[in-house]
Amino acid sequence: MIDQEFHRIKRLPPYVFAEVNAMKARARAAGEDIIDFGMGNPDQPTPAHIVDKLCEAARNPRAHRYSTSKGIPGLRRAQAAYYERRFGVQLDPETEVIATLGSKEGLANLASAITSPGDVILSPNPSYPIHAFGFIIVGGSIRSLPAEPGPEFLAALDRAVRHSVPKPVALVINYPSNPTAYVADLDFYGQVVDFCRHHGIWILSDIAYSEIYFDDNPPPSILQIPGAREVAIEFTSMSKTYNMPGWRIGFACGNRKLVAALARVKSYLDYGAFTPVQVAATAALNGPQDCVEEIRQLYKERRDVLIEGLQGAGWNVPSPPATMFCWAPIPPAFVHLGSVEFSKLLLTEAKVAVAPGLGFGEHGDSHVRIGLVENKHRVRQAVRNIKMFLSNYDKVLEDSEKKRASAT
Repeated sequence: MIDQEFHRIKRLPPYVFAEVNAMKARARAAGEDIIDFGMGNPDQPTPAHIVDKLCEAARNPRAHRYSTSKGIPGLRRAQAAYYERRFGVQLDPETEVIATLGSKEGLANLASAITSPGDVILSPNPSYPIHAFGFIIVGGSIRSLPAEPGPEFLAALDRAVRHSVPKPVALVINYPSNPTAYVADLDFYGQVVDFCRHHGIWILSDIAYSEIYFDDNPPPSILQIPGAREVAIEFTSMSKTYNMPGWRIGFACGNRKLVAALARVKSYLDYGAFTPVQVAATAALNGPQDCVEEIRQLYKERRDVLIEGLQGAGWNVPSPPATMFCWAPIPPAFVHLGSVEFSKLLLTEAKVAVAPGLGFGEHGDSHVRIGLVENKHRVRQAVRNIKMFLSNYDKVLEDSEKKRASAT
């Protein structure tokens, strides 16, 4: 009995990124210079005024005690003010806003709050892993939808509701999307809200990348749609907007019943983020926003250098309108390998690490995700390496096939 694998762990597939990450670690241990585009981990420091506020708050001994899991009132008021300023949406900080330890934790804990074993959840494929596995871990069943917002998504949503038994409980959406960088407009959100209100389906919207956009067209919030708060909750994060990934601070906003459910689960599981982190996050939301524009422009510059370079090297990668990722179709000569093997080739032959698309769902296996997390000098170096790799693809493929044949 003790040798059996734990039930919830058995529901999780092998970690797709593990093999590539292990190869990356071995290469670095051997002294190789690996340009790492694999993880969406901002490489720039948190703005100084936010760090200064953290230090100031941390010197107060009263701030060293447990915090409330819902978040300090000032932080929830600051998030509500952000929604009104950015989206024109008025939120009640007491009942419609809750602080989370990043959007990921909030999504996972809400999944455990609203899911019974066997419940059907609708989620895009490919998508950020927690969107599906937060529900799989607690016994839900996932039905996949297309990732791109538009008529095909809406048609698939309708089919899923008509043909799923039991009826779906919740729909997860994520725009701007990780990993695909798709963006949605208010017309699309309006149709999704109308449909889910009619069928009694909760909507969990993840807009962690809402401030990383490049076309002067800020992505909207689903809560801007009249009636959305009857069925929708929205998750945001300070990780990318303010270069605060390790601080682990985010929010869930919207439907009062869902916010209350999340608050109740969190009250059993944690005491909330360290109070000085919450104070600093409040200062970030209420303070000068120049840093947000600077961060946005940094990613735009890197995107432009990368896309121009890759296209010049013969790799036709679309330019993302938002997020800190490029969703790159595997070049035709290599597509038969799949995303994991192609990622390994890039690592060994070009010294460039990317994330295999398979890690975001089976429908992502024809792509790799490239994170804009290296400076422009390193991006140009990566482009040169990739160009050389692609120009020798016949020999690279031949050597790769020989290695695979000898391994079997």
